[in-house]
Amino acid sequence: MFKNKIFILIVSILIAITLILTAAFVLWNFMEKNNQSSDPAVKAQEAAASVKPAKPASAETVKANTSIIKDVLTNLSGGQNFIKISFAFEMENSKAKSEFDSLLDSAVKGTIVKILGDMTKEQIDGSKGSDSLTSSIMNKLNELMHEGKIKQIWITDKVLQ
Repeated sequence: MFKNKIFILIVSILIAITLILTAAFVLWNFMEKNNQSSDPAVKAQEAAASVKPAKPASAETVKANTSIIKDVLTNLSGGQNFIKISFAFEMENSKAKSEFDSLLDSAVKGTIVKILGDMTKEQIDGSKGSDSLTSSIMNKLNELMHEGKIKQIWITDKVLQ
């Protein structure tokens, strides 16, 4: 009877020691991971290393996904100046291009004329003006698109009078 009590006591102590060591091991590993990943510079380097660079699109793909609008002529805000401008719109994919082409005559040209009508000559002039114009057009037209988005807009011709 006395031996049974000692045996149970020894087994209980061994189980307790095993649980304590297991908890210490798990806690040690958890703390080690937190120490390594808490530095933002290390996180940034790890994230940058895991990013794979995207393949640039081939010239054929870019050409196939590009729509051209030529010679949009409209008055600018104030009524004394006008602009004649042409654009090339690169889409994300072929579905976006076909959707864009179906919107081309009505919604796209209407949106461009509307945006240009709200701008002055000074707002459009120069590279900053061109960037502002293309970003405004891209934001408005991407709201209309469902099958994809406009990836890039280039101004191919611009006459500002």
